[in-house]
Amino acid sequence: MIGAGRATTTRTEGRGVGEEPSTWGELLLSFALVAAVPTVVGGAVVLTLVGLTVWLTAPLRRRRRPRSGGR
Repeated sequence: MIGAGRATTTRTEGRGVGEEPSTWGELLLSFALVAAVPTVVGGAVVLTLVGLTVWLTAPLRRRRRPRSGGR
């Protein structure tokens, strides 16, 4: 038989048996969580790069500072 082992797909794919469709509140919460992950990861990357840049350039800033007070 051709196609006897083929799985059929339905519109409820990915949901449990008897599960109701998502409400607007659940959808908004899931979208907020999906948007929060890249925001947090991207923010951590940016802060890390800024911190490393400041840390690496600190000796240069110390060297360039002119002496004041005539000592």
